[in-house]
Amino acid sequence: MDISFFNPHQETTASFHNTNRLLINGPQIGMKSTTNNQPQSSHTSTSRSSDSAGEPCGDGKWASRLLRECATAISEKDSSKIHHLLWMLNELASPYGDCDQKLASYFLQALFCKATESGPRCYKTLTSVAEKSHSFDSARKLILKFQEVSPWTTFGHVASNGAILEALDGENKLHIIDISNTLCTQWPTLLEALATRNDETPHLKLTVVITANIVKPVMKEIAQRMEKFARLMGVPFEFNLISGLNHLGGLTKESLNIQDDEAVAINCIGALRRVRVEERNAIIGMFQSFRPRVVTIVEEEADFSSSKTDFVKCFEECLRYTTLYFEMLEESFPPTSNERLMLERECSRSIVRVLACDDETGEGDSECRERGVQWTERLRGAFLPLGYSDDVIDDVKALLKRYRTGWSLQPSQADHESGIYLTWKEEPVVWASAWKS
Repeated sequence: MDISFFNPHQETTASFHNTNRLLINGPQIGMKSTTNNQPQSSHTSTSRSSDSAGEPCGDGKWASRLLRECATAISEKDSSKIHHLLWMLNELASPYGDCDQKLASYFLQALFCKATESGPRCYKTLTSVAEKSHSFDSARKLILKFQEVSPWTTFGHVASNGAILEALDGENKLHIIDISNTLCTQWPTLLEALATRNDETPHLKLTVVITANIVKPVMKEIAQRMEKFARLMGVPFEFNLISGLNHLGGLTKESLNIQDDEAVAINCIGALRRVRVEERNAIIGMFQSFRPRVVTIVEEEADFSSSKTDFVKCFEECLRYTTLYFEMLEESFPPTSNERLMLERECSRSIVRVLACDDETGEGDSECRERGVQWTERLRGAFLPLGYSDDVIDDVKALLKRYRTGWSLQPSQADHESGIYLTWKEEPVVWASAWKS
């Protein structure tokens, strides 16, 4: 989960539905119709309630079937069918309904943007609105609540911290380069571990590289809290922030202030998917030039890159993964949870980015996820798999026992794979790995 933006009071989806009604019933979408312009049957009696929502398909999974039909129609540029399905989905969808209604609501937004070629504009609007309401307190509360009910983020934190601590064991000067957008929630437990070492407590330099539009007052508050906590733990500590980068390729040894006597660790939590696919090998090569002792990578287990040129396949993978995520949220939070709504809305922006933007937002990020086996192939060109010790694996298993049933740890299944997987109901959802030079 990436919580770069969210807005607890955002009503963008509701206003989209109103606009959607006008546009669907108004001017034609700019696509050539492949069917006769026959009048469509009326669906004005369709209800938004959960009971009637299942009627179109009859199997309780109406949203995925209608959404697939709509994605196929967009791929085939079937203008008449697109109009009909968008209108039908609009009547059934609700961001406040059950899981099917929510999926319909957020994918409807992305499909509408794809059909009208308005994705980049919509994405910029969504992120701008969310950014304006971003605050440290709201971010902190959301992160902590999500970590309380789900190991989606804490899985990677525990695995990465364990690998970093073992790789840097015995060193006096540590430098962790943190390339993630998790607002430093990973590091208090690592500071505690350093404070309880039997040998002399090392000096820790933490350089945080911000790749999303997190406002400076938020990071200033985080820096102050981190410094205060380090003093409390008795850990010599230095905090540095690098922001305003258009892309990670702008990082240098000098800008990161890497010193020859420092043991360097590079930590990437959900950051590499924001790098454009064609630039990823170069970024990994840049990491190699910093000569780190350990590189930890955590990414969500989905493939939006190999199917990027095939809209229907990309849509299917996005729908599969998002359905898992929404079902997990549904079982983890109460129905009226504001936190759940914020996480779903954050996810909706990613859906628009993946399906409707074609890497033309000008935002410098891609949201183009790859699976662990794909990242493994890339990383093997520059690093060797480090693997996780039995102690780290035991720590991860102990973490998962704190949560509801359904979560488990799965090792890599083949020799050409590396890392470990967090699974939800036996489906891999997050991949974590550690690498050495």
